[in-house]
Amino acid sequence: MTSPLQILNNPFLNKGTGFTMEERKELGIAGLLPPKVQTLEEQADQTYQQYLSKPSDLEKRLFLMEIFNTNHTLFYYLFSQHVVEFMPIVYDPTIADTIENYSELFVDPQNAVYLSIDQPDTIESALKAGADGRDIQLIVVTDSEGILGIGDWGTNGVDIAVGKLMVYTAAAGVNPENVLPVVLDTGTNNQTLLDDPLYLGNRHPRVRGEKFYNFVDQFVQKAEGLFPNLYLHWEDFGRENAANILDKYKNEITTFNDDIQGTGIIALAAVLGAMNITKEKITDQTYLCFGAGSAGAGIANRMYEEMRQEGLSEADARKRFYLVDKQGLLFDDMDDLTPEQKPFARQRAEFDNADDLKDLLSVVKTIHPTIMVGTSTQPGSFTEEIVKEMAAHTERPIIFPLSNPTKLAEAKAEDLLAWTDGKALIATGIPVAPVEYKGVTYEIGQANNALVYPGLGLGTIAATAKLLNDEMISAAAHSLGGIVDPSQPGAAVLPPVSQLTKFSETVAIATGQSAIDQGITKQPVTDIKAAIEELKWTPKY
Repeated sequence: MTSPLQILNNPFLNKGTGFTMEERKELGIAGLLPPKVQTLEEQADQTYQQYLSKPSDLEKRLFLMEIFNTNHTLFYYLFSQHVVEFMPIVYDPTIADTIENYSELFVDPQNAVYLSIDQPDTIESALKAGADGRDIQLIVVTDSEGILGIGDWGTNGVDIAVGKLMVYTAAAGVNPENVLPVVLDTGTNNQTLLDDPLYLGNRHPRVRGEKFYNFVDQFVQKAEGLFPNLYLHWEDFGRENAANILDKYKNEITTFNDDIQGTGIIALAAVLGAMNITKEKITDQTYLCFGAGSAGAGIANRMYEEMRQEGLSEADARKRFYLVDKQGLLFDDMDDLTPEQKPFARQRAEFDNADDLKDLLSVVKTIHPTIMVGTSTQPGSFTEEIVKEMAAHTERPIIFPLSNPTKLAEAKAEDLLAWTDGKALIATGIPVAPVEYKGVTYEIGQANNALVYPGLGLGTIAATAKLLNDEMISAAAHSLGGIVDPSQPGAAVLPPVSQLTKFSETVAIATGQSAIDQGITKQPVTDIKAAIEELKWTPKY
């Protein structure tokens, strides 16, 4: 039997002052709370006023985490009332500050599971303990090697898994009782952490190779065995491992990598939105990616798959892609290409000036891109000269500076509009306020994966899909890309985050219906809308 103090200390059960007098007597907690009984709405109003009193975004996030750690219902009710305001606080960009200071700020394990490569024999028991009898349907797991734009943060990166799951619930109504954040601590190569006496993770360099992959496989096998209806979401693994892990499991289990697939979906949706505005075809575009890591290569691959679905041959589709990384334009004779980069690497014989294509400007001058996507984490790299050069050769340049947090963005939206005389179609990786330019208000689409991955997960789980495949992913992208109103001056290429819950359901329906149409569900599902409604959780007492 659960003791009175256990009830008050369990965020899944605790209502705080929301417990009625009858409940307090029945549960044995009468006298353990102030006598006034508050409604959820009253609690939320009071909590929000406290939130507003905090002097910085970091302190606001820490305060919200206190609420999350004590009362999930109150936290998610409050989140649902202030989605646009809370998103950059609960997740990116403020979460980067808490990750960098996680060990110093540590108070509560946040219902997360910490798996150490030095103790693989504890994987199963730790997962069982973390689940605590709950029906786990969704795990977000990270090894924290490639956190946002800030790199390797070891065990500190557990916050990214916690934050991601918060958005699943706030955006799509995934029940917080059915989720579990997991961090795989395989060490860190961040010397600052290794030298920090307060660091809470394994104090040794990252383990590589066979031992690493065996550890990951042990986790997958134990998780799949314990939770038969599991949707497994990989987050912020390094470029050396991310695609390898996804490729190994994507045809075996229901799994998803947000950095590779989620970023690709939202970027494709933004391009489809831009096509609605320009009335052009995606198959006529010339695509330039600046920053060819997991995210950049993943976006390129999603665009490529879309061009193939639109009728281009493999060879014709490949010709439309140019990837630029630290080496310059990627060529097939380079010996340091990743497996994800190789399919898009060009031949030097294609260019008279191949040896000169070592910087972004020279590449833009040579290939005249119509789409330029930045995932480089190189702030200010989309310069005025580069942008004006691009705009000189295309009527509506499509420019997506997607790197985040804010300090790492390739360009500012207001500069892109000024340099292109208002013609650029822009999506950013961070929230940006509308921009006034020559009497027109330009709404700036945020290529926020939160517009995609919560609905994608909800639809996949509701349909009981055996796999998450390319057809489902394409359906999700098209469901968002078709929402743009091209008749509106200054229209954004993506729907606003303010309507996150509405569009999460749109994505969920499209994703789940695709699985049903393909016949890849574990159980018969005839009405995906009904299945989604049955699964969705609403924060209420």
